[in-house]
Amino acid sequence: MNPLDSEEVEILEAFEKGALKRSANATQDIERHKAIADATLKQDVRINVRLSSRDLRSLQVRALQEGIPYQALVSSILHKFVDGQLVEKAR
Repeated sequence: MNPLDSEEVEILEAFEKGALKRSANATQDIERHKAIADATLKQDVRINVRLSSRDLRSLQVRALQEGIPYQALVSSILHKFVDGQLVEKAR
């Protein structure tokens, strides 16, 4: 099974043939994307949330399975929700 879709395969083939050229604004684009990534990942506000002990334990277990701190998992879940990437499953 190829983990790449057809567009990714096309890009990889072009790269391997040396057919890709660096854009004129590559350095500026890279810096802009770095700034966007930094702003997205910056966690500059602290909140306090009351949870049931059962939910907290479940979050901690899930975070342990993922290999990340449970606070990072909670932050990721909230980010995905507000970004529209996390949706409720149909029952």
